[in-house]
Amino acid sequence: MELKEPTPSQLQRVYEADLKASFPAAELKPLHAIETMCEKGVYLPLCLFDGEEIAGECFVWLGRPGWMLLDYLCVSPGRRDKGLGGLILAKLRSAYPGYCILAESESPSQAPDPALAERRLGFYARSDARTAGYDTEMFGVCYRTIYWSDDPVADEILMDQHRYIYQSQFPAEKYDRYIRIPLTPDGQYMPTVTWEQ
Repeated sequence: MELKEPTPSQLQRVYEADLKASFPAAELKPLHAIETMCEKGVYLPLCLFDGEEIAGECFVWLGRPGWMLLDYLCVSPGRRDKGLGGLILAKLRSAYPGYCILAESESPSQAPDPALAERRLGFYARSDARTAGYDTEMFGVCYRTIYWSDDPVADEILMDQHRYIYQSQFPAEKYDRYIRIPLTPDGQYMPTVTWEQ
């Protein structure tokens, strides 16, 4: 199996068939936003090809050199429970040696389905993710911060790179209104909003 960029028509197909079926509206960017970010060179969709068939995909934001943020990880509905999510992560890490890959996984304490959020965190832990010492809030959804790196990275460095990825893509007003890195423990949670809002 090979992890590589999809064609525009393949991207549209996996967005409709996989991402829309797997992610709630509050967490899913519109396809046109993904396409625009790809054109700007700040976003990269990668699909796991099994011959001509796409078995899953990961989408990443590109940060400063050596840094990226895993935005979506998805296995095609008919191919789940076969270890392909872990394979996608392993291939991503292999394709970008030396990179620190940040990710956000929904916090069980705030998730609509806490058991599912716990299972996701367990999957990432089995896939060698490290847990950062801070949580985040994006558009009203609370996340645990995890990352993959050859060595542990200090939270201050992680937060700086994490902030950079979002601050480089959002106007300051939108960033200040909808994004908290880190999540302040005594703060009020924001209402959940969609990407378009």
